[in-house]
Amino acid sequence: MKNRSRMCTRVTILAVVTIAIALFVAGNASRSQAAPPQSQAASGHVMHTDDFQRSARLDTYRVIADSGAGRGENIYFFKCWMCHNQYAKTGPYLKELFKHTELMSGDPVTDANVAAKIKEGGPGMPSFGTTLKDADIADLITYFKEGKCCVEGENPGPNPWYRAATQKWPVQNGLSGGATGTVKITSGDSPEGVGVQLIAPNGVRTTVYTDAQGHFEFPKMQAGNYTLRIPTPLLFKPYVIDPVHIDGASKLDDIVLERVADSDALPATPEIERQLSSAELLWNMPGTAQEKAVLQKNCSACHSWQQIFRNRYDERSWALIVDRMTQYSGTSLVIRIKGISSTGGGNNSVTRRDGTSPEEVNTLVKFLTRVRGPDAQDAPLRVFPRPRGAATNVIVTEYELPQALLALHDVQGDSKGIMWFSSHKTDVVGKLDPKTGIVTEYTIPLTPKAMPGTHAVVIDKNDVPWFSENWGHNLNRLDPQTGKVTQVHIEDAVPVNAPGFGNFAMTRDGFVWDSRDDHVRKIDPETGKTVQRYPLQVGFSYDSLISADGNYWGGGGLPAWGNTMERMDLRTGKWIEQNTGQHMATPKRGGFDPYGNPWFGGGDGSLVELNAKTGLIELHVPPTAPSPLTDFYEAQPDKNGEVWAGVLHGRQMVRLNPKSESWTVYQMPEPFTYDRRTYIDSSTHPVTVWYVDYNGYLVRVQPRE
Repeated sequence: MKNRSRMCTRVTILAVVTIAIALFVAGNASRSQAAPPQSQAASGHVMHTDDFQRSARLDTYRVIADSGAGRGENIYFFKCWMCHNQYAKTGPYLKELFKHTELMSGDPVTDANVAAKIKEGGPGMPSFGTTLKDADIADLITYFKEGKCCVEGENPGPNPWYRAATQKWPVQNGLSGGATGTVKITSGDSPEGVGVQLIAPNGVRTTVYTDAQGHFEFPKMQAGNYTLRIPTPLLFKPYVIDPVHIDGASKLDDIVLERVADSDALPATPEIERQLSSAELLWNMPGTAQEKAVLQKNCSACHSWQQIFRNRYDERSWALIVDRMTQYSGTSLVIRIKGISSTGGGNNSVTRRDGTSPEEVNTLVKFLTRVRGPDAQDAPLRVFPRPRGAATNVIVTEYELPQALLALHDVQGDSKGIMWFSSHKTDVVGKLDPKTGIVTEYTIPLTPKAMPGTHAVVIDKNDVPWFSENWGHNLNRLDPQTGKVTQVHIEDAVPVNAPGFGNFAMTRDGFVWDSRDDHVRKIDPETGKTVQRYPLQVGFSYDSLISADGNYWGGGGLPAWGNTMERMDLRTGKWIEQNTGQHMATPKRGGFDPYGNPWFGGGDGSLVELNAKTGLIELHVPPTAPSPLTDFYEAQPDKNGEVWAGVLHGRQMVRLNPKSESWTVYQMPEPFTYDRRTYIDSSTHPVTVWYVDYNGYLVRVQPRE
C-alpha cells in the first residue's frame, strides 16, 4: 500500500441522517482499532447476529474501531461532516474544537457542555439525544479531543477485516469440487436457499446456497482452517464455527439451524432490523403507498435506506434533515440549489434537488416522524422469501479493502483480470488482484477548494485506467506500471463541489465522451478541451455510453426524475429519442447490448431498454419484492444479451434473458446490493459479474449455469 502523508480529512456518504452538530465554535493520534471479530459457538446465543455481520457493524458505527477515537471518527463520518466540512461552510468548522475556550453560546468548552449541545441541537441543528447514546457521544468527544478532527476525504480509517496483505492465501476461482454439507432446520422448514459462508484467513468470504434438500457445495479452496457461518441468518439463530478445517472435497458436519421465533413474525429487535435490506425495512414500515413512494423517489440515489431507519429524531430535527437533503445541489450537499443553474449561472429551471415539492417535503417529515420518531414502536418484522431453484446455483465472493468508509462507486476490469475501483468521497483509488485478495491503493492529487472523490472508471485499449472527478471536474490517467497519476481539468462551467464531470466513455481512438451543458461532448483527454459537440435532444443526460463498435452514443434521463432515453449515430448525427410520458422510468446508468440497444437501470424499479429497431422504450419489471418500492442505479448487458443489475435498495442481483423474458434473482450474503456500476467479465463461462458495494467491499458473482 502506498505511503501517505497528508492532512487527516475525509468526506462521508451522503445520507439523510447525516446532518451534523451545528453551532459549535470553529476552532495523528493512534486509533482504538477494532480487532477482527471473534467467532461464537453455534448454540446458546442471546443475540440475533454474530460479530462478523457487516451490516451490524455499520449500524453500530464499529467499522473502524469498537470504541474510542476510531469509533468517534466513524460516527463523525455519518453524523457531523455534512454541515461542518470545510467545503459546505454551513456550520462552524470543528477542527481543534477543544482548543477554544467558549462555544457560540458563551458556555465553556467542556465535555459536559459539548455533550449537551450534541443532545439538544439548536435552531439549525437536529437534536441527536434521541438517536445517539451516551457512549456514542463519549466516543465522538474523544475523537474531537485527540485532535483528529476533521475527516474530509483524505487518509481514511483502517479496515480491521482486511488481512490479504499479511495473510497470504490464494482465492479460489472454480465453481465446484470443494467442501460439501447439509443444512437442517429443526422446525421442519424448507432448507432451500440458505446461504453458507467460509471466511478464509485473508478475510475473503465465499458464500454458496443450499438446494431443495439442503445440500451445498463450495468451490475447491486452499486447504486450511476457515470460519464457517450462516451470513445474515434472519429467521435463524446465528451459527458460527471457528475454526473448521477444509481439505479438498471435505464432508462437513450437518449444520442444524434453530428459528428465532415460532412464526415468520420476527421480533423487532435492532439485531434483526440490521439484517433487513432497505426494501424490507420500508415494506415493514407502517404508512401509505403514497408516503413510501415519496421516500423512494426522493431518497433513492445517494445512500441506503438503512441510514435513515436506524435513527430516531423528533419532528423538528427531521424537518431540518429533509430540508438539507432536498435543497442542495445534486449529491454534493455543498451548494444550495436556489439560484444555481446546471451551467453555473443564476437562472435554473430546476429549483429543488430531485424536484421535491413542498407537499412532498411535508409528507416526508410527517412520515419519518411517525415511523422513526423517538417514541415510535415497530411491529413484528417479516422478511422476503429466500432464493429457490436456479437462483441458488451461484457463488458469491466478497473482498475486503485496506481502508474503511471509502464510499465506493465503480469497478472495471482490465485484460489481466485486475479489478480497478473508484471512491466517491475520498482521494483513494485502487486495484484488486482477485487471485490473492491483495489491494494496491493510489491517491488522486487534490484540487484546491474542491472535495476529493472519483466517479467513473474506464479501462482503455492499453489497459490504462482513467478516473473522473465529480467534484474537482478532472480526468485522471493512472500509469499501472509506475502508479503516476496525470491529471487534466475538463472544461466545464459548473462550479467545483457541484456535480460536474462524472460519467464518461472512451472510444478506441482515445477520445473521451460525456454529456453536459445541453450537449454530447467529444473531449481531448490530453487538454480537457471539447473538440466536437452534438446538441442534446433533451436538457441533460446522466450517463454517457459508447457502443462496442464505437458507432453509437447513448444516454439516460435526469438521475432523479427523468423519463428520457437517447441514442445517436456518431457517423451521421442521427438521433433516436424517446420518453415514457408521465411515467418517470428514471433511466440512470447502463450499457449497450450486442444488438446496439442501450439499457439503463430505472429508478422506478425496472430495467429500461431503448429498442433501436422500433425506436421505442421497453420496460422490464423483475419479480422482486416490493416492486416498485425499490429501484436500480444501472444495468449492464453481457456478451449473450442477458442483462444484469443490482437491486439498489435490496439484497439481490437480477439476471434477465430478454428473449424469453425470464429472470433469475440471486441473493447476496449481506442485506445490500448497492451497485452503481456492474462490470461483466465475458472471458469466463458462464460470465462473471462484479460490483463494488457502496458500503465498502468488492463483490464477485459467479453463476454456475
